[in-house]
Amino acid sequence: MAMSKKNVILEELSVILERCRVQGQRIVFTNGCFDLLHVGHVRSLQAARHLGEILVVGLNSDLSVSQIKGSQRPITPENQRSEILAALICVDYIVIFPEPDPLRVITVVQPDVLVKSADWNPQEIIGREVVEKRGGSVVSLPEVPAISTTILIERIRAAL
Repeated sequence: MAMSKKNVILEELSVILERCRVQGQRIVFTNGCFDLLHVGHVRSLQAARHLGEILVVGLNSDLSVSQIKGSQRPITPENQRSEILAALICVDYIVIFPEPDPLRVITVVQPDVLVKSADWNPQEIIGREVVEKRGGSVVSLPEVPAISTTILIERIRAAL
């Protein structure tokens, strides 16, 4: 299956977002591994999309997921994770990045709103300074209790 038009490289995204800004659209950015997409991810992405007109998702590459989560991850390869995210109506663009953190992507995207889950200490949110420096905001969304990819993997392993 062909890649969705939502899946873009960073240079392409930069041009697209400049057009969106000219049209007065608010750009929202969030990022993550999205390894086994679950209801917590979906609710967070939907909530993030309501904070602006364009939702950009930074997706950790397979290599960066392994660096962050360990050698057994990701469960789902990046091209499939990206395709699943692209199927969500609330997601406008997806950019895969190879670094363990999204600072380079956030610096290029220059979002109006940066969204992370509430389990992050607000002062430790990567990209916070970049967004706030240009007058943007950082929003912490509540987590869905007892739902995470790690919990799902543990339940699957216990069932085997």
